[in-house]
Parts: sequence; structure tokens; C-alpha cells
Amino acid sequence: MIRVVLPPHLRTLARVRDEVTLEVPGRGPLTRAAVLDALETRYPMLRGTIRDHVTAERRPFLRFFACARDLTHEPPDAPLPDAVASGAEPFLVIGAIAGG
Repeated sequence: MIRVVLPPHLRTLARVRDEVTLEVPGRGPLTRAAVLDALETRYPMLRGTIRDHVTAERRPFLRFFACARDLTHEPPDAPLPDAVASGAEPFLVIGAIAGG
């Protein structure tokens, strides 16, 4: 089981209180794309909120972290750390803060 932590506005939309756990189908290494696919399948109301419907590009003001590493700019098919794949560490979707 993969653990995913969402920002408050997406938790509200998905109607969850804390982190979510997901079964991520597939063979080979766990990737960000596979986690987001599984998340959007389980919580269809999140489709288009994390990634664009058409391009599947990350939405502005969202970032991805795991094991104290910023994975935002890594390719979507890059393997996630083993600690995330084993469920020991969560995959974090963080709402970035902008301001001046």
C-alpha cells in the first residue's frame, strides 16, 4: 500500500481527513505517474486538480515530495524512492505558497 498526503483543499474535495492509502497496479518500479493515476482512479473528483486533463502536466502551485526530496521537476516516469514503494514513507502532494 502506498501512502499519499494531500494538501487541505484536495483532502476536502476528496472527502478524506488524513493521508490516503492506495494500491498501485503495475509491474516494475513505482512512479509518480502511476501513483497519480491510482489516486485519480480512486478519487475521480481529483481529476484535473493535480494534473491537466489534456496534457497530464502538473498544475501550477503544486509540488511533489518524498523522503525529504523535491521530486517536482523529475520526469513523471522516474522511479520513486524505495521507502515510498514499501509504504514506509508517504508521497506528498504539497500546495505551493506564492506571494510577495
